[in-house]
Amino acid sequence: MKPMAIRAYTATTAVGAGCDAQWQALREQRSGLVRCDFDGADLATWIGRVPGCEEVALPAAWADWHCRNNQLAELALQQDGFIDAVETAKRAYAPERIGLFLGTSTSGIGTTERAYRELADGRLPAWFSFEHTHDYFALCGYVQRRLGLAGPALTVSTACSSSAKVFASAARSIEAGFCDMAVVGGVDSLCLTTLYGFASLQLTSPEPCRPWDAHRRGISIGEAGGFALVGPAAGAASGPRVIGVGESADAYHMAAPEPEGRGAALAMRRALDSAGLAPGAVDYINLHGTATPANDQAEDRAVVSLFGAATPASATKGWTGHTLGAAGIVETVIACLAIAHDYRPATLNTRDLDPALRCRLLTAPEPGGVRRVLSNTFGFGGSNCSLLLAAEDV
Repeated sequence: MKPMAIRAYTATTAVGAGCDAQWQALREQRSGLVRCDFDGADLATWIGRVPGCEEVALPAAWADWHCRNNQLAELALQQDGFIDAVETAKRAYAPERIGLFLGTSTSGIGTTERAYRELADGRLPAWFSFEHTHDYFALCGYVQRRLGLAGPALTVSTACSSSAKVFASAARSIEAGFCDMAVVGGVDSLCLTTLYGFASLQLTSPEPCRPWDAHRRGISIGEAGGFALVGPAAGAASGPRVIGVGESADAYHMAAPEPEGRGAALAMRRALDSAGLAPGAVDYINLHGTATPANDQAEDRAVVSLFGAATPASATKGWTGHTLGAAGIVETVIACLAIAHDYRPATLNTRDLDPALRCRLLTAPEPGGVRRVLSNTFGFGGSNCSLLLAAEDV
């Protein structure tokens, strides 16, 4: 693929709003996970809740789009000068030439949950607007209006790989000439559907998630929003590059990964092939690392089959929780921070490495020599996506 420059990027998670909050938490090894205190959720688990999300007000012109998912989108858009960066791009290219590709797994379903609790005589309350809140395009519709974009726009919803696959959609659209630049990203917010849904699958942990730990007990669900402005690398003076994208499908099970990790390995291989690189060129792998027994085992086998057992790797969901449809953009931003600060983050909460897992998992941070980073994001249904990022001068 032709490399894409990341001209601007931002993420808002349980550790705070914006890139500096993410970086400081990574450096301080400070988690954003708390015991579940989400309204209506009586569950013995831990969550990654974004502070202040409920207080965010949408601009008056788009008040009809009010829901937790769009509040989180608004909070994320306000960080790191992202809106200003998009304004600069609009002046250079025109709004019609900037695409919008966003991922989410449940959009604003929390608003629908609330509407059904107010069901009367079989009718939903008058204030409820499916189009502006719960529809999968509600996220794109809000961000499109908020940023004043008029190029191609679509929502990708492939569970937890959603906001990684948007980079592939953007690359193809730019390559095909549908747009010159693109805003990519994703937002997923806490709701009862996901909290109780994952609990019913016996996938939520009663303690903060412990990826790769011998005693790992499942995931900690989180929420997050993040965005990146991407375009051709030619002419971009600085910033990380997306140099490879790989996608695959397990074709194995609706909710379980293929046990040997063949689909995951294929996504990683395709990312390397699209960049024309061998596995040895990767300096750090940001694992999907959900901390379920099956997921970590399958990913470990996939990584070792391709990279061997020496490439440094870590899972960062101990900071943010598993942010589902936003996981791809959050961990892409962490990959960008790893390159910018020449720093491999550790894996929080992991105390007793599972002896059956063989990849080189970092339980302490490791600085130095971070030029190329592979970021893995794998979703339900065996939807896999790996992104390969590099420093601008590699």
